[in-house]
Amino acid sequence: MAKPEFDTPEIRKVPEIPPIRIGAMAHSQPFRAKPEHQAPLGFPGELVDDWKQVALDKMEDLLGKYRSLQVFMDACVKCGACTDKCHYYLGTADPKNMPVARQDLLRNVYRRYFTFAGKHFPKLVGAVDLTEDVVEDWYRYYHQCSECRRCSVYCPYGIDTAEITMAGREILDAIGVGQKYSNEIIGKVFKIGNNLGLPEPALKDTLEGLEEEVEEDIEVPVKFPLDEKGADVLLVTPSADFFAEPHVDGLIGYAKVFHQAGISWTLSSHASEAANFGLFIGSYDNMRKVALRIREAALELGVKRIVVGECGHAWRVAYSFWNTLVGPFDFLDPDYPVPQHVCEFTHDLMKRGALRLDPSANDDKVVTFHDSCNVSRASRMGDVPGGQFTMPRELIKGACNHFVDMAPGTTHEATYCCGGGGGLLTDDLVELRVKGALPRVQALSQVIEENGVTHMAAICAICKSQFSKVLPYYGLGMDMIISVHQLVGDALVFDGH
Repeated sequence: MAKPEFDTPEIRKVPEIPPIRIGAMAHSQPFRAKPEHQAPLGFPGELVDDWKQVALDKMEDLLGKYRSLQVFMDACVKCGACTDKCHYYLGTADPKNMPVARQDLLRNVYRRYFTFAGKHFPKLVGAVDLTEDVVEDWYRYYHQCSECRRCSVYCPYGIDTAEITMAGREILDAIGVGQKYSNEIIGKVFKIGNNLGLPEPALKDTLEGLEEEVEEDIEVPVKFPLDEKGADVLLVTPSADFFAEPHVDGLIGYAKVFHQAGISWTLSSHASEAANFGLFIGSYDNMRKVALRIREAALELGVKRIVVGECGHAWRVAYSFWNTLVGPFDFLDPDYPVPQHVCEFTHDLMKRGALRLDPSANDDKVVTFHDSCNVSRASRMGDVPGGQFTMPRELIKGACNHFVDMAPGTTHEATYCCGGGGGLLTDDLVELRVKGALPRVQALSQVIEENGVTHMAAICAICKSQFSKVLPYYGLGMDMIISVHQLVGDALVFDGH
């Protein structure tokens, strides 16, 4: 690995709250979207002439449309409960990465133009005029938030910085200041059906190659069907599962589960992407257009149920928004939940004894589990509260003999973000990503030292990609990160084996 142009934070046995370093990350911002990235999403290609009025009109529209946003703007009492809860503040020490300070970038403008005190006595309430410098700060620091919502867990008023970040990004897009990474990806989904721009012939060829690879490995003809009409299950999974490590091993695990359970399933070339970056930019119109492809594919293929693969924010969008965005799903089998997470699907099979598992197949591993933020704080699995925490762990324990949880306060609802979510998984933000990963790496290092952990399992494509990139900066192997369904797939026992 080439020497980084920044200092990787030091891993400490006892985590510390860093002293403030004003402007420590003021240099950090992602590449800006070009007109060809903006146009497919319905945004102007560059900064509009009357940008200030457009921004204020958009803010007014959002305040009227989402009552929660105005509540969040008005409710904060600066109690400080959130200040040390953000992984980016803990990793960068930049005070504008404190959730309350990041909120204030928008709140101070809101007060200036939408409150009586701010209009007439701005200095008394910290109100500021909307200037180009303010817009620049919005662009920098609203792209230093992964929308993980950890701060909201600790806020006594439940203020959700993720919604404020989404609003800030939506305003920026409206005036022509968009982020290249997220907006380009959404455009690829509209054009081709997945984040990678992988066309149907290439996808088909990839799946055929996986069939050959798996049969050669286990001597079982596991199929990876595409566009198979009348299948019971439509699997929608992140497109990273089609080729990247360790994601593809999770896809192989799904296929093995379907094969052993005898359940017909299919992928769709029209909707070959579970991820939905419309959430990250706060655009419900674009989020709906992405999600509609999945509904269209399910209707076209005549499936009975939809199962969502290992992707954190894809599951959040499916669980929290699908029914109002693209529902109702009354054409699916009412005996099954809509949507259903692949962990929920496999967990049900395991509990019913429909899978044969030999956990000794993973005896070379001591596994811990990373709770992905969008699954942990914005969704559920099954009909029991906390199922999003228990089901993945029970799957791991069913497939492995050696499991260790990381320290309380770093898991479940209080889990730390991987540092690459929210549309920040781009190399132009690698410094932010490395520093934002610090709290999770510290918790991981503790169980490595004390319990001999060799692998960290996850059920989020972004988490897997992020850790594969940043763990080497901390002297840890990129191959430590693993899919939960790789563990399950490797433990499955087939006839004759």
